[in-house]
Amino acid sequence: MKPGKNDIKVSIKFDMDELDLLQDNAYNMSESFGLDDRICSMTGKRAIGLYSWDLECLYDAISPLQSKADEDQELVARLCDKLKAAMEYIDNH
Repeated sequence: MKPGKNDIKVSIKFDMDELDLLQDNAYNMSESFGLDDRICSMTGKRAIGLYSWDLECLYDAISPLQSKADEDQELVARLCDKLKAAMEYIDNH
């Protein structure tokens, strides 16, 4: 998907533990148009630019982990909150 002239890009820098969780669950991003490859190649040194459809894909891949007992719930909640805040920023601008 190509961004249009009115699409807003948000830059997010993920902490190393958040990035590890995203990389471990990149297989859930099947319809991501390369987002899974971008996440897997990240090292955590820089922020990544994401559009609304990227954020929705990441949120959809991570939100099911909130109900799994073997995941760090605080980490999953922090990551979900970060993604929601970015989505709200885009919605408000």
